[in-house]
Amino acid sequence: MKTQGIFSISLDFELHWGCFEHMQKLSEKEKRYFINTRNTIPKLLSLFESYGIHVTWATVGMLYNRNVDEWKKNKPSLIPAFENHDVSAYKWVNKHGFFSEEDPFHFAPELIQRIKSTPFQEIGTHTYAHYFCLEKGQTAAQFREDLITACKLAKAEGTEIKSLVFPRNQFNKDYLSICHELGITSVRSNPDIWYWTSSADSSLLKRIFRTGDAYLKFQPYKMVFLNEIRADELPIQLPAARLYRPWKPRFPLLNKLKMRRILNEMTEAAQLGGYYHIWWHPENLGNHPEECLSEIRVMLEHFKKLEADYGFESLTMGETTEKLIRAR
Repeated sequence: MKTQGIFSISLDFELHWGCFEHMQKLSEKEKRYFINTRNTIPKLLSLFESYGIHVTWATVGMLYNRNVDEWKKNKPSLIPAFENHDVSAYKWVNKHGFFSEEDPFHFAPELIQRIKSTPFQEIGTHTYAHYFCLEKGQTAAQFREDLITACKLAKAEGTEIKSLVFPRNQFNKDYLSICHELGITSVRSNPDIWYWTSSADSSLLKRIFRTGDAYLKFQPYKMVFLNEIRADELPIQLPAARLYRPWKPRFPLLNKLKMRRILNEMTEAAQLGGYYHIWWHPENLGNHPEECLSEIRVMLEHFKKLEADYGFESLTMGETTEKLIRAR
């Protein structure tokens, strides 16, 4: 009997914590980008609920703080000693400070609560301080304290963190034992192709291939099946398949090619009983939210057709892990 295919979505929920090293100071345009993101998340949740889509929200732990005082109080006992100070959230705050006491670009407890109260949504972690796990200078002890803080704040709001996504996809296998120690049962791993391999820095060639692959088939799509995912050790590594890239004005052909690639891969996974894991950042929708939501709606409508035709199943990272553990 053919294995039922699984459709998984994970979102890296960061706001400005996800790009402070590139976006040091926020212009008015950049502020609108993040305000658009905040306004789009409830619409995205409504879409997921109406289509019965199960989603993992890998959330930067600093977003749990309600204000600057809470952020100061919740500072871990060890902070990352990155050689490159530009990638440290703490160095950024020391240099620039927050925009207000309840800074909407860095604190979002009400949005986390909105996610938690929406059916089928799992809140995972993207570490506490958008921690770069392959950067020079940081240590396993510093990572552990960061993750302890992220899990503690989530637990205070009634959430047990079970799933993790490494920021900037800096997958560090040496830290999996720390994840396991703190109760994390699943982590997202990178697509199995050379231009998605983990590193602190991405070469220009890798970036070119990653971008181009979203639109053109550089190589045959490598299907992942559940029985190929190792489930004998925790946390289980769930491989990502595709990054959804936002709608682009003036590039209708690229938008069409991107969606065709995603929908065809979804169909193949549903027909063959594969595991298809797509991810993006809610912030990616900030420039053109309505157009991006329209593309995501197309994706979800296609899922419903595949669900009806082939039994394609929508599962969070946590639910997929439970399914794999039961099948051991």
